[in-house]
Amino acid sequence: MNRPTVLIVDDEKSARDGLVRALRRDYNVLAAESGATALTILSERSVDVLLSDVRMPGMDGITLMQRALANQPELTCIILTAYGDVDLAVEAMKQGATDFMIKPINLDKLELVLARVLKARRIELENAQLRVQLDDKYGLENIIGRSPAMQEVFDTIRQVAASRATVLIQGESGTGKELVAKAIHQLSPRSKGPFVAVHCAALSENILESELFGHEKGAFTGAMERRIGRFEKADGGSLFLDEISEIDPSVQVKILRALEERQIERVGGDTPVDVDTRLIAATNRDLKGMVEKGEFREDLFYRLYVVVVTLPPLRERQDDILLLLNHYLAVFNEENKKQINGFTPAAYEILSSYRWPGNIRELRNLVERMVVLARGSILDVQDIPAPVREQVSGGGEVRIDADLTVDEMEKRMIIQTLEKTKGNRTRAAEKLGISRRTLHRKLNQYGIG
Repeated sequence: MNRPTVLIVDDEKSARDGLVRALRRDYNVLAAESGATALTILSERSVDVLLSDVRMPGMDGITLMQRALANQPELTCIILTAYGDVDLAVEAMKQGATDFMIKPINLDKLELVLARVLKARRIELENAQLRVQLDDKYGLENIIGRSPAMQEVFDTIRQVAASRATVLIQGESGTGKELVAKAIHQLSPRSKGPFVAVHCAALSENILESELFGHEKGAFTGAMERRIGRFEKADGGSLFLDEISEIDPSVQVKILRALEERQIERVGGDTPVDVDTRLIAATNRDLKGMVEKGEFREDLFYRLYVVVVTLPPLRERQDDILLLLNHYLAVFNEENKKQINGFTPAAYEILSSYRWPGNIRELRNLVERMVVLARGSILDVQDIPAPVREQVSGGGEVRIDADLTVDEMEKRMIIQTLEKTKGNRTRAAEKLGISRRTLHRKLNQYGIG
């Protein structure tokens, strides 16, 4: 079993060395005398626990922790503080620390704390992996869309899933590329095997290489045991490489070999390891343009460019916006124990006219915010964040007249929608996000013939 890696950061050599001696029997221990040195180590090595003093020259422990967590959100952080600095420790907990200890350190207590936080970390990681492997909702039913563009995406997923071909998923950030990757895996003959995801942009070159291919004992300082990489973990299943455009060329070469020969070599090793892993990659950039600029290997590009799934941005999926709004309304109603009944026509018209630069991710977050902050039983114009309202009124299809009352605006929206649907009331009710009965009531209320 791999031993956890602990990074100790303390500018006092005697305190630092004492902790190293106390922990090295049970852990892979790294040490740094400053925050800057610690960040360098974190950029080069995979670390499980950061154990840092608060008061240090230059970069203090809280700043170090914030910068470390920005790059590695899963990192466990324990802050060491003097008795008089308990307020700083409490602030560190608010900023993301898992625990804190008061100096001088009680080594028996430290062992207990490390055992506890590492057990919690292990359970969290195991549960996350279990959810990915056991959740049977990663089929097409978890991807929402009825627009022609999305129907093409569904057709491509169904056709490619049964094969072992490499797939490249293209699309802007927030369009749901990982959901598509999971659907391809779940609908494939490999569905009983693992689905392993790697978000490449979040890892430095050295860490990414070790994460993908693993390493042998002694491959580098602190490599105390052999570690299996993601290619091997995904053997018999699928490996999803998100933001593959951000991978360093030296690592691209090794991925190319893995695709061509279906073999990998662990870092520090020279024995090929056979892997039966299907690669699914994703990017929000123009890989072909990157190849022309010499920023991405041409040979790897053509290996990836076997089957391409292009996800349209939400602004090109007008028919899907209502579906998504209502879907996430139901999700966040349940999560927040609320009973919000829908969107007013005026609110829906604004949301359907918005450009959604952050795509589905932005829509999801916006609906969650609206549900959490809503005071009424239906979401109206005033529930929409001001930046969204202002952008639509400033340059979208629908302009918001500040002199109109909400009723007058709603009446205008209904008239405009009926004009767009050529008087088809069923279609108009659907576009407005209301029932046909409610539309009839509104028509009578506003005297619309």
